[in-house]
Amino acid sequence: MIDRLKSFLLGAPEEKPKGFDDLQVAVVALLIRAATSDAEFGMEEREAIRRIAADSFGLTPEAVAALVDEAEGEESETLDLHRWAQAIKQAYSQEDRVGLIEKMWEVVYADGVLDDYEANLLRRVAGLIYVPDRESGQARQRVMARLGITAPGQG
Repeated sequence: MIDRLKSFLLGAPEEKPKGFDDLQVAVVALLIRAATSDAEFGMEEREAIRRIAADSFGLTPEAVAALVDEAEGEESETLDLHRWAQAIKQAYSQEDRVGLIEKMWEVVYADGVLDDYEANLLRRVAGLIYVPDRESGQARQRVMARLGITAPGQG
């Protein structure tokens, strides 16, 4: 009776449309955090995130745009990385987690420059999702080779 009265007075509760699953939002939010950790979120980084999201989840350009919007909102409201790391640890194999770190390196190198904040974030995330430093370093080297970037002190 009380529920019917509340429903009558307040109207039917709005059903929130089903968005993306927690894993998709977590992955894209981490990519966005990587892109914005140097305080610059340029077009190269945005394009890298869109491409990675489309390839990783098989999404249309419209769905990618919606996922990126949802993840940007999530990223701007969340300071803690642990919730995202938990979703990733539960859903991803070791190989998939290394692949995610490689994608994050791809995003931070999209503008051709690695900032200290970006490098620090990648170390923290790798630790949270149990990717050893060596494997993260190898992922970084693969990305640098693909993008034609040489490390300081090399050739």
